[in-house]
Amino acid sequence: MRIEKYFYGVCALCLLLSCQQAAKQVDTPVLPTKPFEMGEVVITKGPFKHAEEKETAYLLELEPDRFLSGFRSEAGLVPKAPKYEGWESLGVAGQTLGHYLSACAMYYATSGDERFLQRLEYTINELDSCQQANGDGYLAATPDGKRIFKEVSAGKIYSQGFDLNGGWVPLYVMHKVLAGLIDTYQYAHNERALAVAEKLANWMYGTFQHLTEEQMQKVLACEFGGMNEALANLYACTKNEKFLALAQRFDNHKAIMDSLAVGVDDLEGKHANTQVPKIIGAARLYELTGSKRDSAIASFFWHTVVQNHSYVNGGNSDGEHFGTPGQLNERLSTSNTETCNTYNMLKLTRHLFSWQSLPEYSAYYERAVFNHILASQNPDDGMCTYYTPLISGGKKGYLSPFQSFCCCSGSGMENHVKYGDFIYSEGSDSSLWVNLFIPSQLNWTDRKMIVTQDTDIPSSDKTVLTVKTEKPQSVIFRLRYPEWAESMRIKVNGSSVSFEASNNSYVSIEREWKDNDKIEITFKIKFYTVSMPDNEKRVGIFYGPVLLAGELGTEEPDMEKDIPVLVTNNQPVDKWLEKVSDSPLRFKTKGVGEPKDMSLIPFYGMHHQHYMVYWDLFTTEEWKDMQEAYKNELKRLQDLDKITVDYVTLGEMQPERDHNFRGEGIGNGVSHRKKWRAAWIGGWFEFDMKVLPDVPQDLHVTYWGGETAHLEFDIYVDGKVLARQHLYQNKPNQFFEGVYSLPEHFWKGKEKITIRFKGVPGNWTGAIYNARIAKHE
Repeated sequence: MRIEKYFYGVCALCLLLSCQQAAKQVDTPVLPTKPFEMGEVVITKGPFKHAEEKETAYLLELEPDRFLSGFRSEAGLVPKAPKYEGWESLGVAGQTLGHYLSACAMYYATSGDERFLQRLEYTINELDSCQQANGDGYLAATPDGKRIFKEVSAGKIYSQGFDLNGGWVPLYVMHKVLAGLIDTYQYAHNERALAVAEKLANWMYGTFQHLTEEQMQKVLACEFGGMNEALANLYACTKNEKFLALAQRFDNHKAIMDSLAVGVDDLEGKHANTQVPKIIGAARLYELTGSKRDSAIASFFWHTVVQNHSYVNGGNSDGEHFGTPGQLNERLSTSNTETCNTYNMLKLTRHLFSWQSLPEYSAYYERAVFNHILASQNPDDGMCTYYTPLISGGKKGYLSPFQSFCCCSGSGMENHVKYGDFIYSEGSDSSLWVNLFIPSQLNWTDRKMIVTQDTDIPSSDKTVLTVKTEKPQSVIFRLRYPEWAESMRIKVNGSSVSFEASNNSYVSIEREWKDNDKIEITFKIKFYTVSMPDNEKRVGIFYGPVLLAGELGTEEPDMEKDIPVLVTNNQPVDKWLEKVSDSPLRFKTKGVGEPKDMSLIPFYGMHHQHYMVYWDLFTTEEWKDMQEAYKNELKRLQDLDKITVDYVTLGEMQPERDHNFRGEGIGNGVSHRKKWRAAWIGGWFEFDMKVLPDVPQDLHVTYWGGETAHLEFDIYVDGKVLARQHLYQNKPNQFFEGVYSLPEHFWKGKEKITIRFKGVPGNWTGAIYNARIAKHE
């Protein structure tokens, strides 16, 4: 009897000890959170660490004196080095220096690397010298900037989207510089940087604060970056009410803010990255002032951009502009998803999650950081993309290290040194929110606790969190249960934790954590598709958090013949896609690819070759009908070819050379699987075409029928106007041909003519895809 009692007693004790080792589930309320300080989270391994290393090596290659060159010359000082090329040698000079300061300051805070501190101190000292030479607090590299702002301060203001009194976005540039100064103060504790920032802001106050509301709206019509955010941050540092008052003036851009404040999406046709920074400013002002208007603006803007304007990689915009809400199917091109936009959308997301810890914010952040930001960097040399094309057959193009400085090279400097920005958050109840599954270490200073996350997701299905603490302490861990997981298992020190939750949520567990406690989380990662908002049959394919891309090889594919489709017959994706290997992560389709099955890899690892991101899905009958339609179109083109005298595909190098193509102020790209040419405002292009000397002929020109902006241009033949063309929704969602009868005097007795396209004053031509001279029938 005693033995039996002893046995049951031991069992009960073991059971009690076992229960004590595990954790209990607690509720997960929606809470305010705060991000950890920049130096409290470091990346430890994996592709994000590789990207950080490439970026920091590049930052050390750059020469501060070349960024400072324009500041010195505008201050009347002799430059110590020539300007860098790209934007740094143009009217928008100076913006890269602001990003450079921010990136160096952030990485110094994370790493403690003294080389970055030295560069910061040198650069700030030089900027201080430039500011002193200017004498009034002004600090800029903008050519002729003093004249510009003197006129503005006097109320003589003329502006448009990217021009303020003849200067290229001078306030946009000044915002980058001011933000860099503030970051240098906050992350590197450089008091001189704050002093320079204060003097610049005082100069701004004297320049703008006395302007009437009508005059200020004219100023705000020109892109000004996130000046409201920078001034709000400076107010938070200094408590100088003048800076808050000026921030609120920049926050009141009525042409944008008024509609957003009442929940109206009026973004169509607007330059995307002109808007996002000012919305971040609204979010920051809400945090400092409690302005409900600002919180409504920030929240509505985020939701409409994410839900109605974003592609499957988390990016937005085509050709830098927003389109019709919910209409993305026909907006695939080589000019999709400008990197700066997503850099700023992630900043905005971080603000919104600090207000409300909703899983939709962490889900978007994860998608965008894996599939756009990480995907935007060349892993060989650390250079980044301006656009990340999503058109089928697209290929990433990277900026050069020293010749092509622009907005995205600047934001790219910051992108890859702050991957620790959102992995963890601290709740208002001192709980720990685990938002992203990236190998990292959190040094939770307030708790005197270190949490290390070891994971290879998505190559593995597991992440392990290890706790280091000097003394046991009770903490609630709020662990993200992502929408891409079919199931989630949690173990603490090897013992299972029971919980009730569904995906796209957080699971909260609590216990008294001891040194070396381990939380092991295992997911069943699923395949799934995300469709276009306006075409459920055009989808991106995901495995867990990562977007998959099909490999098309290094040779440029024929956009009309070599682009594969998937004949899935409405089967779920796990029936026709299988994993081939974990490391490297690779997948292949099974019996559904036309003309062949495809190999897929994570989009962030797709470099130096053409690819597929969006896939068109068909049933067998739909594919048969599509092939028949293709045959009919081919027959039409063959009939047209019989009467064709000459034909040129615009945007193609050899056909353009064959037709003596030339022009000024021109661009090119690929949209809707076809290459195009365009002449920007004030530009033109022309080319030669053969004609017959004795037969009536027509000029056929191919356009996209779904242009969302009103475009008007003239077509000339041998210097004389043939026709004026207006493009705006002529034939939505399809190409169409403009056919222009050539009067006899244009072709009679000739063997060739010159065709020119030129926008009417204040307009550009729109995309011109091809041109054909054909016999008149």
